[in-house]
Amino acid sequence: MSERAVVASGAAADLLSLTKPRLSALVLATAAGGMWLAPGHLSVARALLTLLATAGTVGAANALNCWWERDSDRFMARTRRRPLPAGRMEPAVALWFGIGLAAICLPALALSANLLTGALGLLAFASYVFVYTPMKARSSAAMLVGAVPGALPPLMGWTAVSGAIELGGLALFALLFVWQLPHTVAIGIFRREEYEAAGLKSLPIERGEAVSRAHILVYLTVLWPVAVAPYFLGVAGRLYLVAAVALGAALFGLGAWGVVKRLGRPWARQLFLASLLYLSAIFLVLMVDGGIRRA
Repeated sequence: MSERAVVASGAAADLLSLTKPRLSALVLATAAGGMWLAPGHLSVARALLTLLATAGTVGAANALNCWWERDSDRFMARTRRRPLPAGRMEPAVALWFGIGLAAICLPALALSANLLTGALGLLAFASYVFVYTPMKARSSAAMLVGAVPGALPPLMGWTAVSGAIELGGLALFALLFVWQLPHTVAIGIFRREEYEAAGLKSLPIERGEAVSRAHILVYLTVLWPVAVAPYFLGVAGRLYLVAAVALGAALFGLGAWGVVKRLGRPWARQLFLASLLYLSAIFLVLMVDGGIRRA
């Protein structure tokens, strides 16, 4: 491979990294879940185009987030190697990449799905970039704001098929919204020093670890009934109900153990990882259960 090809390949990889592929993949999976569970039918071509436009919209928001936080990213171990804080890319490149991607993908989302889904995509994009991102340096309440765009993709998948905001889609939105809260507080506990160095606010920084653990337990308590709501709304069947109760009990137990024992960062990291497993498992069961009910 020539030197020019190596440079081009590296630049392409850096642009891709701005979209935060692992986070985007998780978002895309939840959008696909909402699409699969919604009543109605969407052609394979339209479904793929909608998911592609959703991925591009999420990637654009992430790219602009990287541009906005390029200075604070230098102080965090998980972000300091990104193209901007590492000095491999000019900020203007990231800025225009994010703007260009949004300019293409937001209209494409409305055209491939419908105007309602496009409007939800615009809401997710705007709230993440223009409200949540700058708010992170001012208040831990940014967590609640950021949970909105994080929870919209499954609702977007639902509306892409149904063309309407319905209780089933709102149940998926609520599941993702509440799930993010203990997940985010756990990150704030085990990455507290990095957040402080970067000048970002979090609940552990503002209120301390004891209050943060209590919040985690409250959020996990709320997550339990929210997670079983799809069963009572007819979105999922008994297989999902059993899984949601069991998974909720396991996650709640881990949270309660940390509160009772007054555990710190190692426990918070365990809870963070467990919450990812929880979300992956619960959406997998939702998809399988949905497939069984459709058969």
